[in-house]
Parts: sequence; C-alpha cells; structure tokens
Amino acid sequence: MKLDSTPDDVVPALLGGGGAGTTMPAPPLRGRVTMQQVAAEAGVSISTVSKVINGRYGVSADTVDHVTRVIDRLGYEASLIARSLRNRRTNVVGVLVMDFEPFSTEVLKGVADAIHGTGYELIAYSAGGHVEAREGWERRSLTRLMATLVDGAVLVTPTVTDVQADGPVVAVDPQAGPSALPAVAAHNLQGARLGVEHLLELGHTRIGMITGRSDLMSAQQREQGYREAMAAAGLDVDEALMPSGGFEPDLSQVAARELLSRADRPTAVFAANDLSALATLEVARELGIEVPGQLSVVGFDNIPESVLAEPPLTTVQQPIRRMGQEATEMLLALIAGEDVHDLDRTLDTSLVLRSSTAPPPS
Repeated sequence: MKLDSTPDDVVPALLGGGGAGTTMPAPPLRGRVTMQQVAAEAGVSISTVSKVINGRYGVSADTVDHVTRVIDRLGYEASLIARSLRNRRTNVVGVLVMDFEPFSTEVLKGVADAIHGTGYELIAYSAGGHVEAREGWERRSLTRLMATLVDGAVLVTPTVTDVQADGPVVAVDPQAGPSALPAVAAHNLQGARLGVEHLLELGHTRIGMITGRSDLMSAQQREQGYREAMAAAGLDVDEALMPSGGFEPDLSQVAARELLSRADRPTAVFAANDLSALATLEVARELGIEVPGQLSVVGFDNIPESVLAEPPLTTVQQPIRRMGQEATEMLLALIAGEDVHDLDRTLDTSLVLRSSTAPPPS
C-alpha cells in the first residue's frame, strides 16, 4: 500500500457547495488519485468531496451519490497517515509475525474472519524470519506501525511480551511464558499428552520426540506433556531419542535422520509441530521405512498441509484460526474502549486421527 501525505488529504476543508453533473468516463490517471482530481471530475469543490468522505452535513443526497460514484470509478483512497491525523484513528489493525509460515497464515485467516463486516482493514507485517532478528522483533515492528498506521496490533508468537505501544496489543501464542499482554493461546501441555497417549494406547513403548525450540514456552510445554504421558505409563524417557528440530523443517530433517538411522530406532515419533512431523515422514520415505507399518508419526498443529501428507498425518489440533479470530475480537473491543474481562485465554486442543499411526510391528 502506498502512503501519501499531500496537503489536500491532511487538511480537507476548503470551500463548500457543488452539485451533481453529467457522469463522464474517467480520464486515465497516473499515480495516486487525489481529492482535487475527484472534485474536478465530479464538478464540485474540494470541501464537498471532503464532506462526503467524512460523512459531514451540508451535502444533498444526490450530490453524495454522485461524488461517491466518482470516487469509486477513480479509485480514490484517503491515505492512512492523513486519516490518522484527522481522526486519530486509521480503522486498520496490524498483524505482526516473525515470518509467514503455516501457523501464522492460519492466524491471519482468523483475523480476517474477525474484521469481516466491521469496517476495519488489515495490514500484515513480517519481521523477515531472520534468526538474528528474533530478539526484540516485536518492539521494532510495533514502533514502525503503531500510532500512524494501525489502531492496534495482534502479535503472533512473540518472544517478548514486555512491549510498549501507542495502542492496544494482543498476543497469540506468546512464547515467553506468562504474558504481560492480553493473550490467546492453546493448551500445549494437554495436546502433547493426547498425542503421546494415543501412541501408548496403540501399544508403542519406544517413542521418540523431535522437540521444538528450547527457549519457547510452547515447545517446553509440549515436551513436558510428552514426559508426563510416558511417566504415567510407567516408561522411562530415553534422552537419546529426543533430538531438537527447532520447529524448523530443515533442522527437523536432520533430527529425524539421526533418530531413524539408529539400530534401535523408535517405533513411533511424536513431533513438536506438524512441520517437524512432515519432515519425519519425508526422511522415513528416503530411508525406506514404511509409515505406519514400521513407524508411527504424530504431529502438532493440524496445519492444512498435514491432511495432504502421504500418508495423511495424525496430529494434535490447536484451533489456530479461532485463536486469531478471538485475539482480533479482543483487540477491537479494546480499541473501542470496552471493558474486556477475559484477557488471558487458553483454548482446548484435540487429537485428529488419520493414517500415520498404527500398532507397532510385531
């Protein structure tokens, strides 16, 4: 989106008057359409155009209809900065992500669901996904967007939550422990237990885990759920069967190859996220290990790619899209100054059974 702060947008009140004229085809325009061009095309004053745009009194219904048709035909759009300076509101919410990957894409769908019909628009902003940018990316991104571009923001999996911003901020799946921000997360501990308990019920006892990023709360909780489920079944955890995949496909491929190349490889793998599980399926295929005949695999997330895997992936579903929707609904209520009582929400997870799990080979 191109931003413009030309004077006609920033100070849109000059002279009044004007009436509807004959509709003519719009001339070809280059660059961004200005308020002056709308006024000239409609045959009215700039002030009249401003009143129509801002819903002010003093313009006849016929003129409003005429000017609105010209605005639509020319594609005029007031700049966000100008709108912010006039109204101290942009009617735009921001979604800030470290990178655009399956999880954040599903969150974005939920945000879009929530703003539908509200009159709000959406800006999605990525920190670029660079490892060196992980620390503090939330602060940098908020500094760039808040105050002039967005009225509030949804932070997706922030690594820090002690952020200061000129407007409301809601976190989705905060990764650094209890959040100082309003937050929506999934029950990671519960979900991990569900996934491992499913493998135990099938008869697996030698279960490996490809873990996530050790510095992130969601990864820690999923590992804890794995350990708790194993302990509840009276089984010791073999630390050698717990390589880290860091939630990343490339790292998870290395971890899966290490795990599946062992002479005493596990009969089942619980992966900390679906990307790690999908990487495990790929490595198993390369090594000639049949899934689920020789190896069972369970993921975590239920991203759309999981059902398209070969075989389709059994996984723990966290309601990612709903998390984005609830976070945005909370954000819009905060922007409106409403009293929101439930500012820390944890949504249940569930097990989705597909074809990547079966009893261990006899």
